[in-house]
Amino acid sequence: MIDQMAAICDDLAAEKAELVGVLTALDAAGWDLATPAEGWAIRDQVGHLAFFDERALEAHLDPAGFLASLAGGGGLTDEHLARGRAMTPPELLAWWDRANRALLDAYRLLDPAARVVWYGPPMAARSKITARIMETWAHGQDIVDALGVARVPTMRLRHVCHVGVRARAFAFSVNGLAAPETDVRVELEAPDGSTWSWGDPEAADRVTGHGLDFALLVTQRRHLEDVAVSAEGPVATRWLEIAQAFAGPPGAGRAPGQFTAP
Repeated sequence: MIDQMAAICDDLAAEKAELVGVLTALDAAGWDLATPAEGWAIRDQVGHLAFFDERALEAHLDPAGFLASLAGGGGLTDEHLARGRAMTPPELLAWWDRANRALLDAYRLLDPAARVVWYGPPMAARSKITARIMETWAHGQDIVDALGVARVPTMRLRHVCHVGVRARAFAFSVNGLAAPETDVRVELEAPDGSTWSWGDPEAADRVTGHGLDFALLVTQRRHLEDVAVSAEGPVATRWLEIAQAFAGPPGAGRAPGQFTAP
C-alpha cells in the first residue's frame, strides 16, 4: 500500500517538474502575464499551488489547527495571492518547491486509505494527492494557455479524469440539482491509445471521447463545444454541461471558441 502511495506521489512530483520547466524559461515580465483566470497572472497560479500544497500538509500534520483556521474564516484567496505577489519569481518557485517537497515526503509514508481533513469532508490520502495532481495540471493549463504553448499529454491525465468522474454527484449538487442515481459509463482514449473506463459497462448513459479533452472539460479549461467528448442519454448529457472536478461553487469556465485545440 505504501508502494501505491509512492506511485501517486511520484506522479504529482512529475506534474510539478514539467510545469517548473515551463516557468523557469520565463523572464521577469512573463510572471505577470495575465492568464485566462480573470484577475490572475502566472505568478498567482503558482502562488495558489504553493499555498494549497502547504495547507494539504498542515491538514495532515495538525488537523486540529487546520480545522480551527477554517472555523475562523478569513480570505484565504487574498492571503495567498498577496504572498505570491510580494515575492520575486525565484522566491515564488522556491516557496512552491519547499511546500510540494514537504507534502510529498509526508504523504509517501501514509496508508492510501488514511483519512485527512480538508475544506469539505475528510478524504483519503490517495485522493488528496490525486486532487493535487488535478489542481497542478489545471493551473498549469492556465499558464500554458497564457503563453500560447501546448503540452504533450501524459498518462498522468488519468488522475485528472478520475477526479472528474468521481465528482459527478458533486457537480449536480453544487448546481442545486439532485444527483441522479443513474450510472454513467465513461470510456476515454488515453494518450497511449489504450482506453480508460469507469462505471457499469451496460449503462445506457455514456460519455466517450479523448482523455485530454475530458480533463480540459471537467477542470473547466475548455467549453463543451470545443472538446472531443460526447454524451448519450439525459443524465450524461446534463452532466457534461455542468461537469466540475474542483471544489467550491460552479465556475464560469471558458467561453465557446476561446481556445483552439491544445
